[in-house]
Amino acid sequence: MTYCLAINVDAGLVFASDSRTNAGADQISTHSKMHRFGGDGERTFVLLSAGNLATVQGVVTAIERDIDRAEAGSLMDVPDMQAAAEYIGQVSVEEQKKHRFTRRDDEEFVPEATFILGGQIRGEAPGIGLIYPEGNFVRSSDSTPYLQIGEVKYGKPVLDRIVEREMRLEAALKCALVSMDSTMRSNATVGPPVEYLTYRKDSLSAGSHHSLGADDPYLLNVRRAWADNIRVAFENMPEPPSELALSPASSASAVSSAQAARIKGQVARLP
Repeated sequence: MTYCLAINVDAGLVFASDSRTNAGADQISTHSKMHRFGGDGERTFVLLSAGNLATVQGVVTAIERDIDRAEAGSLMDVPDMQAAAEYIGQVSVEEQKKHRFTRRDDEEFVPEATFILGGQIRGEAPGIGLIYPEGNFVRSSDSTPYLQIGEVKYGKPVLDRIVEREMRLEAALKCALVSMDSTMRSNATVGPPVEYLTYRKDSLSAGSHHSLGADDPYLLNVRRAWADNIRVAFENMPEPPSELALSPASSASAVSSAQAARIKGQVARLP
């Protein structure tokens, strides 16, 4: 499985991705899901990927080939972020067509891939967009300034509660890593190394890219501190009102009655 996310705040962009592509009982495979282009002072792009690995590799290869050939409409030639997302969507659709086939059970296999594209072109504001397998895309919004792909459910709550457009870039990075760690803790198919990249608005640079292994001290500290502070927050939560709390006696009686009724019903259905 995969988990990638991007956060768009006023100060810039944050990207994070895991690297696990397989987590079988006897084999764990990793592969980078973060791809970088530009950073030449005029434009910069970061592409996060999830889905069929062959399709992803084909898309990245096609992007690099078009850049090397100075093709019209390549990432180094598009006029804005919308055109960049449309270009990658088209490339993705074409790559999926190459590997699509019909199985013996007459079901069609489509090697789908999903992407998050983020970056900035000189004269434009930074932005992030989610590109679907069908080639269309959506952008982040002021109310939801982040995007996710892959195993999104475990890392979403912290993003919903904490991320705001006005937050510092360093705080957005911290939130991204907590979101990533929450996902890794709940799903073994998402795992390190964890890559992250921070891009400061209007720098038009390649950004600051790092990779954290499973035993990286900072990643371990984030995991420990988040777990400890969640427990502290839970312990400090208000107790339920007395009218909502069950006494031990009534609770035990209710459970016993329910168990008795269930057993009685099961016996009645025996042949």
